[in-house]
Amino acid sequence: MNPSFQMRRARPEDTAAAYHVCLRTGDYGKDGEPFYRDDPDALGRIFVGPYLALEPALAWVLEDALGVCGYALGALDSRAFYQRYDTEWRPRLCREFPWPGGDPATWTRAQRVHSWYHQPDYFCPEPYAQYPSHLHIDLLERARGKGWGRRMLEHVMQQLRDLGSPGAHLGVANPNTAAAAFYRRLGFHELAIVGDGPEGCTYMGKAFRLLPDSGGAR
Repeated sequence: MNPSFQMRRARPEDTAAAYHVCLRTGDYGKDGEPFYRDDPDALGRIFVGPYLALEPALAWVLEDALGVCGYALGALDSRAFYQRYDTEWRPRLCREFPWPGGDPATWTRAQRVHSWYHQPDYFCPEPYAQYPSHLHIDLLERARGKGWGRRMLEHVMQQLRDLGSPGAHLGVANPNTAAAAFYRRLGFHELAIVGDGPEGCTYMGKAFRLLPDSGGAR
């Protein structure tokens, strides 16, 4: 592993940097900054913030000399997590970001995300009892291709296994074929497909077996 990178537990002061990683990977794994200029934190409020706040023990970041360049996040019990998200996190978002209104065809990407604050998607693929946990990971371009994505996910999966979870799922936007291929190499397989085209999502799952100690984290 490149010694210039370090995986560590996420801290509250990492929030802004982690939101930035979410933005810079927010176009189906590519740089989303050009599409969210009206609200750069729109995606982070769903896909990063709740995990740092509600599941901090399962939140890890990757950093180098330039700062935070990736994260891996997990939730032990997805349904319990979404219930807490719905009662403890989402009400503030709805107060601060009203329903966009007007013709959805004219919405910016940020406005579309704002609509998700009001109409959240809590889909969990079946069989839920086998894959109750879920995972989320993003890495900036400079951190890719070095083995850190695999190492970080395996570390969080080992944590989940140690906590008694039998398996986990994750969602992959249909256009993000590179991510889907990466997850397959890690042993994930298809559980469900929801929607089609660019708005569709493939849910993939992995049953936990004894994973090697990922080490190197603090």
